[in-house]
Amino acid sequence: MASLETEVVVIKKQSAPALTPMALLVLALLEERPMHPYEMYQLLLSRHEDRFTKIKPGSLYHTVARLTDQELIAAESTDRAGNRPERTTYRIRTAGHAALRERVRDLLREPVHEYPAFVTGLAEAHNLPVDEVIDALRERVASIEARVAELTTLRDLAAASDVPRRYWMRVDYIRAHSTAEVTWLRGLMDELRSGELEWETFDSESGERVDTRTHSQG
Repeated sequence: MASLETEVVVIKKQSAPALTPMALLVLALLEERPMHPYEMYQLLLSRHEDRFTKIKPGSLYHTVARLTDQELIAAESTDRAGNRPERTTYRIRTAGHAALRERVRDLLREPVHEYPAFVTGLAEAHNLPVDEVIDALRERVASIEARVAELTTLRDLAAASDVPRRYWMRVDYIRAHSTAEVTWLRGLMDELRSGELEWETFDSESGERVDTRTHSQG
């Protein structure tokens, strides 16, 4: 029979909310060393983390406060430099180490259905004339290719700076994923242009869908 202490630990583990991306970043930074939130923010920007996660000072400070309430991190010291506001330095606690590792394991092993908005766009694309669909997809491809170029620059910069690949292998993953999407989208556009993928007809003036079956019978 499980002890009361074990049951309490299990209940806490089950009820603890999953770490947000920002919370994960904060814990990972504090794994390196104790630091204050402003230092965390500057370090995240210098590492280009804002290219992968939405980073805002307000959200970061809120996350630090929440992690403190959850007893995953703790205030270590507070100091003031000149006329600047006081800055509190935080350190990660034992529970924070464990939460970080558990969350990383979960992210690596469990595929998550994220409901991307683009999938909804594809599902409803038939409500647009084929030329508009092709134009929209062409713009998407251009945006993705620009993103791939940016990621390539980041990868080359990291490699030239002798940053171990384990710190930037996600860049390769995102590049591969983006490149595969571009390939698929180009194939889709080819099918739409050639008529291989049948499409509905729209009136060029009214923009209304034309019922070709009724039109052919008339």
